Amino acid sequence: MDARTDSIKWSARRIALLGLLSAVSYVGRLVFSFIPNVQPMSVILLLISHYLGIIDGIIVASLSVVLSNLFLGFGPWTIYQILSYGLVLLMITPLFKRCSSRWYRAFLAGLLGLLYGLIISLLFVYSYRVNHFWAYYLRGIPFDLNHCLGNIVFYLLLDPIVKKRLPFLINND
Repeated sequence: MDARTDSIKWSARRIALLGLLSAVSYVGRLVFSFIPNVQPMSVILLLISHYLGIIDGIIVASLSVVLSNLFLGFGPWTIYQILSYGLVLLMITPLFKRCSSRWYRAFLAGLLGLLYGLIISLLFVYSYRVNHFWAYYLRGIPFDLNHCLGNIVFYLLLDPIVKKRLPFLINND
């Protein structure tokens, strides 16, 4: 990889765009923090991963989680949230890219919320040595369903906006 290629990939424009998207994701999470597990952050990350790439989605996820947890509460769960977002974006984004159906994509956005809940529950159970995974996981199902339904609604609202505006932000030289 030569210096020219590397400097194009990490241009000031890209860094500024990722910073702006992290701020949007952070604000979206804070604005809806009064509703448990309902926030546009997951959908914003999915759309970033779809339109800009999974690496950019994971970068924005990491920044957004750290920023919002400085306000909402910072602890070991911050690492679990970043890992969970990274894993679900790696799983869902390729499926998301293969289909153009708006309703199938809304379904995948909802599935992202359910998978996120499963993965973060597995991480918590493992790290905190909880003996009964299913008891722990089933208690969190209402929150995962909130995440799922919130993602579906936010996807249907945000996708047309992002689809229209993001190319302008990327290609406007």
